[in-house]
Amino acid sequence: MTRTIAPRLRILVLLFLAVTGTLLSGAAPASAHAALTGSDPAQGVVVKKAPTQVSLTFSEKVATNDDSLRVLDPKGKAVQTGGATNVSGTTYAVRLKSGLAKGTYTVTYQVVSADSHPVSGAYTFSIGAPSQTVVSGAGPAAGGGAVGALYAFGRYVSYAGFIVLAGGAAFVLACWQRGAGVRALQRLVVGGWLALTAATLWLLLLRGSYTTSGKAADIFDLDLLGQVLQTKTGAALVSRLLLLAAAALFVAVLFGAWTRREDGEEKRDLTFGLAVGGVVVAAGLATSWAMAEHASTGLQPGIAMPVDVVHLLAVAAWLGGLAALLTALYRAPAETPVEAAAVHRFSRLAFGAVLALVTTGVYQSWRQLGSWSAFTETRYGQLLLVKIALVAVLVGIAAVSRRWTGQLAAGTAATAPAGRAGKKQVEEEHAEKERIEKERAEKERVVPAAAGKAARTSPEPSLDGKADADGPGDGGKGAAGPGDSRRAAQLARQRAAIDAARQKRLRDSDPDRFGLRRSVLAEAGVAVVLLAVTTALTQTEPGRTEQDAKAATSASSSSSSSSSAASGALTLTMPFDTGGTDGKGVVSIDLDPARVGGNEMHVYVQRSNGRAFDVPEVKVSLTLEAKKIGPLPVTPDHIATGHWSASGVQIPMAGDWKVAVTVRTSDIDQATVSKNAQIG
Repeated sequence: MTRTIAPRLRILVLLFLAVTGTLLSGAAPASAHAALTGSDPAQGVVVKKAPTQVSLTFSEKVATNDDSLRVLDPKGKAVQTGGATNVSGTTYAVRLKSGLAKGTYTVTYQVVSADSHPVSGAYTFSIGAPSQTVVSGAGPAAGGGAVGALYAFGRYVSYAGFIVLAGGAAFVLACWQRGAGVRALQRLVVGGWLALTAATLWLLLLRGSYTTSGKAADIFDLDLLGQVLQTKTGAALVSRLLLLAAAALFVAVLFGAWTRREDGEEKRDLTFGLAVGGVVVAAGLATSWAMAEHASTGLQPGIAMPVDVVHLLAVAAWLGGLAALLTALYRAPAETPVEAAAVHRFSRLAFGAVLALVTTGVYQSWRQLGSWSAFTETRYGQLLLVKIALVAVLVGIAAVSRRWTGQLAAGTAATAPAGRAGKKQVEEEHAEKERIEKERAEKERVVPAAAGKAARTSPEPSLDGKADADGPGDGGKGAAGPGDSRRAAQLARQRAAIDAARQKRLRDSDPDRFGLRRSVLAEAGVAVVLLAVTTALTQTEPGRTEQDAKAATSASSSSSSSSSAASGALTLTMPFDTGGTDGKGVVSIDLDPARVGGNEMHVYVQRSNGRAFDVPEVKVSLTLEAKKIGPLPVTPDHIATGHWSASGVQIPMAGDWKVAVTVRTSDIDQATVSKNAQIG
């Protein structure tokens, strides 16, 4: 069996590299974990006159409330009116009060992305000229601080609880059904259920403060809890609690089934029913994560969510079963040791789980990274590299465990009696042992009269090292008294303890079993670290989104510097997202000389990675809202891939013009983005 491990591992590694390379080389845009990709006014700019509103553009749609967008004057006073509104696509705006004074203003935002994570931050712009400000510039504490740390701990415990609950139950049901009667395994699985239940309640309680103020005092705010229950994440947590009630019934039946004596057919029917029910409950619990996190947003959510469920189930089958095997190897009673056959069955189950993990992990990596550079240039990619390294170490240790499993199975087969003769020998030895034990018990129940005198003159010490109290004081009677019965019971318990200790020593002295215990313990240690890295990954902005946000910010900064240049030419850069497949990119408009009269306009459309994007249609309009002029339509001609041009674009008068661009990427998918600029 061990000779087949190395070829399988080589095939697994080659498959991983080939599929990863294919996916990452042809990656398409996706989104998850919203990031700020643009703003108007842009960060750090100095505008001549006060804007009527401040707008922010994110990489995906976000959830907002009345305090999501705030604009603070140099003295720290809020100058926005009303709450944030969705003006188009992924752009959200808040209106400003009129007559704002010159100085530096701070914009703070605090929203919740579609994958349930809070996103917050701040930036500044100036009216007329920069000034000092009393605002620190730090964004709200949502998602961070003590509440953020407690929430992260709750997520770790919830993942660990699910893995132990689902994986431990799978180990008992699929690998070692006799283990259902082992107390240590029962405590392990029930402990997983308790951990997951407590962590789910903990997350539900923390969620409101985690996504808003970040203050510990708001943890018990019932109004915030009510708001959480109306969100996608709140619904997922409540669903998880309901499924945990079904899981409790499953665990009760699982551990109660093998304590009753039932025939083989009833056992098979019960096993089949438990297997079906267990898979349904475990898949439902895994779905409560998939429906509210990274898999539920971005590219191909209809595929990503089932893939995420399979990934979680595979993790539970491997690591949870590993925890159950470790418990069985160290804590199972001497009279009920885990058999080599059970270890071998788990080895096959774990190998299948690793195959599922590699397949689903490659897809998830492609979806969240999109390029090779994201592995090293983003925090998500760096964490993913650490996770891949840990999985590789875990697979290597698992290969060692499989070798010990093979040797343990071979050793068991070699020492087992063979054929009908061996079976008869075992039966005879068992009958002889029962006869000796029966004779010994009869002798202990009836003590001869002749032994009474010896007992009185030479009392035998009891288990606690003292002479038996009833021995010398029995009045010379030959019959056994109450003290003799207690002494017999003590001797019986002592013999049972000695036999159990001897069996445990014999079991633990097996070098193959000892080697397996050490390798499984090493696997469990790496698994604990791996779970921590995985939990951090679920709270980290995906590499693809981080790179898109950096590209958009860089383009916005370049646009700001271009529009303030002395040449008079104006360049505006705006990210867009039509919402369809392959619908994200950046549109840039060059207007020269950006003065009253005729101007030449060039429009460039690029993908998020900087490549030219030939969309079906681009339209531009100009509006001077202060004078109620426009919109003035401009239909540029297609010149080259991703390039449109129009000449003789007339600007009738100077002012703060709104430049709107409509980009259509398919027959039904289009988006309009806009930016204000001083022209003339």
